Amino acid sequence: MEGKGGIDPLLNHQIQAPETRDFFAHLHRNGKYIERDDVWIDYLGRRGNLTVGYGSPGKIGPELEFGNTMGDVLAEQVLLIKTAWGGKSIGRDFRPPSAGLPTKEKIDEFVMSMVKRDHNNWVKQKWNQLKKEDPKISKKEAEAQVEKSIDEILKEKSDQYRKEVIESHGHYYRLMVKEVEDCLSNLKIRFPTYEGQGYEISGFVWFQGWNDMYNGFEDEYAQNMKNFIRDIRKDLGLPRLSFVIGIMGQNGFKEATGNMAIVKAAQASMNEVEEFRGNVRAIPTDVYWDKKADQAYPTWRDNFEEWKKIGSDRPYHYLGSTIFFSRVGRAFGGDMLKLLTNN
Repeated sequence: MEGKGGIDPLLNHQIQAPETRDFFAHLHRNGKYIERDDVWIDYLGRRGNLTVGYGSPGKIGPELEFGNTMGDVLAEQVLLIKTAWGGKSIGRDFRPPSAGLPTKEKIDEFVMSMVKRDHNNWVKQKWNQLKKEDPKISKKEAEAQVEKSIDEILKEKSDQYRKEVIESHGHYYRLMVKEVEDCLSNLKIRFPTYEGQGYEISGFVWFQGWNDMYNGFEDEYAQNMKNFIRDIRKDLGLPRLSFVIGIMGQNGFKEATGNMAIVKAAQASMNEVEEFRGNVRAIPTDVYWDKKADQAYPTWRDNFEEWKKIGSDRPYHYLGSTIFFSRVGRAFGGDMLKLLTNN
């Protein structure tokens, strides 16, 4: 989860608006956003004292209020190592090592989708070229004149694409682990005020799910999540590392259906895994959906100036609601503190 809660103009308006200023009062002082020197954050090249702006560029995500919640309670210096890339799945991009590769049929399916992508690009290119001479030519007619067929592209690219597909599985899992290791190995460089006091890795927060609805891995989600937790604990050498899992909540106030319901149920099922009792907590996030943004979204184009004061994105990005991301961050922090107390 990168986080898409808009800062300008959304949050800048909300810290002053009568109906929201109390909710955000702790984030700013004397016209400036507060930077907490007791909570550090490292996010893929961006790092420093915790403040706004560590979601997607110019945005906030759950990290802000998660860090504030932890910093308000813990006496020790807090470090958040955030590794988040948008549009990724646990079934492919973050696939845990112990899950192994998917079936040959699944890999073939990915290869063929890449081949069809190439063919479609050839068709579009040919169509645009031919329309300059004959504006009425159809796409189907243009396709008949494309130099390469799907079968020809498959023969030419099959080995290359198969290798790329195989390497893509777990690629972001490996990047994530490497980033954690790199950060902890370079604390003095990344955070000059670090005094060599050592560190303890205390917890892990996981919040995603959208892309697993569309890649054919939804039915594997529960097993992938279990493997992910076990593998992270193994790779970090922490067999009881506390995990907070945010159950995807883009359904908002509506009941989830189809693949979303499958993924949500899989995430929630981590609460029933015996070995995870007391050290893993999956919590709902749809309960923190922003009602006002939800009501305003259907007509946002017609009322854009008002919309900018309420939300900043589409429902799959939780309406870009700073209220939603703040509520969820606080919830993640609260549940993490409970796990740390009991684990």
